Amino acid sequence: MTLLLDSHVLLWWLGDDARLSPLHRDLIAASDNEVLVSSVTVAELAIKTSLGKLEITPQLNEKIIENGFDFLPFDERHAAALRDLPFHHRDPFDRMLIAQARVDSLTFLTTDPQCRKYDILTR
Repeated sequence: MTLLLDSHVLLWWLGDDARLSPLHRDLIAASDNEVLVSSVTVAELAIKTSLGKLEITPQLNEKIIENGFDFLPFDERHAAALRDLPFHHRDPFDRMLIAQARVDSLTFLTTDPQCRKYDILTR
């Protein structure tokens, strides 16, 4: 299975946070799953850090790679898919992640109930 991590799931994994569910922990750790982190997530975390809303390590990209995760670029197919998404969710970063999950048939790991309203596979 190919997984796309929501921002909070990524941060909880990297921080070994107790809020990360056992299911998410097992899915991410499973060697037969490919784990992706979107360039959208990297941008979201950078923006929130620059605004003082979040404090993350400057070595975020290195930590992502060290954990064996791959980066997923946001491309023109994903951008075009935004047009057809219903407005269950107003957060533009989440909408871009949902578009990526939809276009690339990815399982989206999130705890956000609004994201679960879309026709994508979530866990």
